[in-house]
Amino acid sequence: MYKEIAVVIPAHNEEKKIGEVVKEAKKLFEKVIVINDGSTDKTEEIAKNQGAIILSHDKCMGKGMALKTAFSYIISEGIPAFITIDGDGQHLIADSENFIEKYKRIKRGGIFIGKRKMVSTKMSFLRRITNTSMSILISLLSFQWIPDTQCGYRLIKKDVIEKVKLITSHYETESELLIKASWKGFRIISVPITTVYSDEKSKIKPGRDTLRFFKMILVIIFPQLSK
Repeated sequence: MYKEIAVVIPAHNEEKKIGEVVKEAKKLFEKVIVINDGSTDKTEEIAKNQGAIILSHDKCMGKGMALKTAFSYIISEGIPAFITIDGDGQHLIADSENFIEKYKRIKRGGIFIGKRKMVSTKMSFLRRITNTSMSILISLLSFQWIPDTQCGYRLIKKDVIEKVKLITSHYETESELLIKASWKGFRIISVPITTVYSDEKSKIKPGRDTLRFFKMILVIIFPQLSK
C-alpha cells in the first residue's frame, strides 16, 4: 500500500460509481480524498463509508475549485505527490502503477499525465478532434509536447502546486495548471492509460467551457485583463 502518495477524486453527483472507485483506490493507497463538490445525491455518504477522506463544498463550485481545495489539503498535510482521477469509473486504478513507476524513475517530471487511445475506442469523432486541437494549442503554449492535455488522470508533485498560482475554477483549471507548471520549468510526462467508456454523459458544456478556456488563455498571457 502506498502511504506517501494520495488519490484525489473531485466528485459531483457520482453516487453510481464513487463507491467502487474509492474501494479500488483504497486497495493500493492509504489516503483517498474525495472532494464532494456540492452533490445533491449520496456521493459523500457512499465515499465516506468506503473509507475516503471527505472535503466538501456546500454548493457546486466547479472541478477546478474542487481540485484547488484538494491542493490546499495536500500542501497542509505535506503529502509529496498525489494522483487525480475522475469519480465516474472511467479511470482504472491499476494504471496508477504505471504513473508511480515513471514518478520514481523520471526525477525531472513534475506532472505525469495520462495518454488515452484516440482511435479504436468509443470516444466520439468530435471529441477526438477537440482533444487533439486542445492538445496542440496547450502544447504550443507550454513549449513542450503533451499528447493528451484533456486527460484528468494525473500524478502531480506537491512542488508543482506550491509554485503555481491558479486563477480559474472550472474544467479549464487543468489546462491552466499544465501551462503554468511548464512556465515554471516542470516537465510534463505522458503515461499510457486505459479508459473505460460507458454510458455516462460528459459534464462539460462545450459552449460555456470553451469560452472559459479561451478567457483563461487571454488572462494568463495578458494578466492586465484580469484587473
